[in-house]
Amino acid sequence: MSESFRQYLRALPDFPEDLPDFDPAAAPADPARLFRQWLAEALAAGEAQPHACSLATVGTGTQPSSRMVILKDIDDDGWHIATSRTSRKGKELAATPKAALNFYWPLQGRQVRVAGGVVELSAEASAADWAARPAADGSDNPDWQLYAVRPDEVEFWQARHDRRHVRHRYGAGRGPR
Repeated sequence: MSESFRQYLRALPDFPEDLPDFDPAAAPADPARLFRQWLAEALAAGEAQPHACSLATVGTGTQPSSRMVILKDIDDDGWHIATSRTSRKGKELAATPKAALNFYWPLQGRQVRVAGGVVELSAEASAADWAARPAADGSDNPDWQLYAVRPDEVEFWQARHDRRHVRHRYGAGRGPR
């Protein structure tokens, strides 16, 4: 790596001056409740597409693969995302039904990571999701699949200017689930 590029990267700004506080001791027992709160705060702070997240799957030969998707819902089934079964991510989820989602809200200095097993939701739910898409033209897409990530772990991360970032994990033997 060139020293000048390294210095350039080090000089880039990290986070805004006014970061929200986060006290894990005051966090709700349900990670979905805290996520909804942080999502609303991200939206209020002006974050663009706060419902967008990186989806990481496992490809051929355990090669990680990631891309951006939109969170569709959170309910008792899990954290919903959707894609075509014939897409790369659809094929990877069929072969290895595990995934991680990562939400990043730079204006808030916040990230949320969700990792766990993945299940396919019903054909009816998938068809309804397809029909609700803004670009839906009324035609069916039998390859469209709604999935639910069932978290084994959810981690909330709050940046701090003193670099003593705050992490709060649910599940995976670390803290509330």
